[in-house]
Amino acid sequence: MPDTGEIALRLLAAAFLGSAIGLERERLLWAAGLRTHMLVCVGSALIMLVSAFGFGDALKNPDVVLDPSRVAAQVVSGIGFLGAGTILLRHDVIRGLTTAASLWTVAAIGLAVGGGLYLPAVIATVLILGILMGLKPLENRLFSQSRQRRTLVVEIDPARISRAAVVASIARETVHVKETQTLAIAGEAHQALQFLIMARSDAELGRVVEALRGLDGVVNASLNLF
Repeated sequence: MPDTGEIALRLLAAAFLGSAIGLERERLLWAAGLRTHMLVCVGSALIMLVSAFGFGDALKNPDVVLDPSRVAAQVVSGIGFLGAGTILLRHDVIRGLTTAASLWTVAAIGLAVGGGLYLPAVIATVLILGILMGLKPLENRLFSQSRQRRTLVVEIDPARISRAAVVASIARETVHVKETQTLAIAGEAHQALQFLIMARSDAELGRVVEALRGLDGVVNASLNLF
C-alpha cells in the first residue's frame, strides 16, 4: 500500500492532467468541460487505487486470490454513460463524439496515474491535447477545399411539418450536417431552421434545396456563404 503522500500525489496528478484536457473542452463551451474531466480523472485514479490496494485485509485469507484489474476494468465500460450523455444531448444532429472520446481517454489517464504509471499518463495527456488542439486546423486546411460549406436556412410552418422531417430530408442527401439551430420569426407563426452543412459540390447543395422546397410545410429554403 503506498504511503499517504504517494496517494495524495497520484490524486493531485490525476486532477492536473484531467484539467489540462478539460480546459480545452471548456474553451469550446462543451457541456463536459473542466470540472467534468477533472472529476472523471480523479475518480478513475481513486478506483484504480482501491482496485490495487483496497483489499489487503481479504488477501490474508489463503483461499482468496486478488485480480486488481477487475474493478478498474469497469471504468472502461462504465464511463460510457457520460459519453452517451454528451452525444445524445445534441438531439437530431450527432455532435459531441470528440468530447465523449476525450472523457473516455481521461478515464484511462486516471487509471494510469492511479496505478503509478506517471510517464505514460503524461505522454497520453500531451498526445490528446495535440489531437484536440492541433488537428482541427489541419483538418480544415486539408478538407476545406474538397467540400463546400454553406449555411442553409429553412423557413417552415410548424403546424404542417416538423423539424425532424426537415432533418430527415437533408439526411437523405449526401451532405453532412455540422450543426443546427432553431430560430423564431418575430410576429409570425413560422420558424427558421439554420443548418451548417458540407457537401462535395454545388450540385449536391442545389439538390438539398430543391428537395426541401418540395416539402409541404416548407415556406422557403436558401443557402448562404459560411
